[in-house]
Amino acid sequence: MNNEAWVLRKYLWEQSHAMWWGTLGTVRPFPNFNSEKDARDIQTALESKDSDVNTLVRILTNRNNVQRQSIAESYRNLTQKELCLALKKALSGGLEQLMLGLMMTPSQFDAHRLRQTIEGIGTDEESLLAVLCTKSPQQLKDATIAYKQEFGRYLENDLISETSKDFTKLVLAILKKEELNSKEMVDYQLIDQDVNALNDAVNGKKKDPAPWIQVLTTRDSNHLNRVLSRLEDLRGETVDKTVQSHFSGDLRLGFRTLVGSIPSIPLFLAQRLHSNIKKGSLVHGILISHSEEDLLCVRIEYRRLTNTSLYSTLQKEYKGEMQQALLALCRSEDL
Repeated sequence: MNNEAWVLRKYLWEQSHAMWWGTLGTVRPFPNFNSEKDARDIQTALESKDSDVNTLVRILTNRNNVQRQSIAESYRNLTQKELCLALKKALSGGLEQLMLGLMMTPSQFDAHRLRQTIEGIGTDEESLLAVLCTKSPQQLKDATIAYKQEFGRYLENDLISETSKDFTKLVLAILKKEELNSKEMVDYQLIDQDVNALNDAVNGKKKDPAPWIQVLTTRDSNHLNRVLSRLEDLRGETVDKTVQSHFSGDLRLGFRTLVGSIPSIPLFLAQRLHSNIKKGSLVHGILISHSEEDLLCVRIEYRRLTNTSLYSTLQKEYKGEMQQALLALCRSEDL
């Protein structure tokens, strides 16, 4: 068995043993799963005239990631070909990108999303921050490893070359974020210390971003929610307004994104979906990335935010197989 096959089997074993039905994701393990049958059905769909795209979408959006990896292995054994290459030939445009995204492991998908934000002319700072700020420390470590494996490059080096000054320091701190405060108890002394550090950093003539970077990237969300709430009481204004008044450029965007995602990542993602619902790559990026994690929570927040379900919105904004795929990932209506 070659190294790639061993890594895949190890991943499948670990993920299948971690699987549980209490997930807040929308895509669950498909019952009575048979990877060989799915591989044969996909082969038939790909070999049919003009390709049976409906079947491809139906199968791959109704299996979880572990099952899709197993289908890819069965397809390789059946045809001696790579499923991703076959999908590339059969599909095009946004649907191709969505289906190829589904075939990646979560860390591979995160790595590709990060690469897309920094490759080419200019960096998409907003999208870069949105990915970094909505991933756990472990997920970012996994994405960093996958980035090197996928592209033969070091993510940290690419971020340094594509950003500058204090924004670079912020981005790298988010990438390597560690929650150093104790999660076992509320540390009121540390809360006071952090509030004062953040407040003092913006009170002088020269604003100091270092305490903001340090505090916002080394504490867990529960602690930070208390800190930011106390800071708002102290200053008599929202933290977002404080950031807008005292920082500028990409650094301001970075702090605003961090502060916006800390109270609730699902709400932050719902807001991004609402503001960018016509941007297919952004929409399917969020749906794929969170479909087995917390997309149910995102749907609830979207409903509260817009008074419309995410399912209905996708139904209205997209057509054909792309609509079919997005609705399968979203899964159901929220009344």
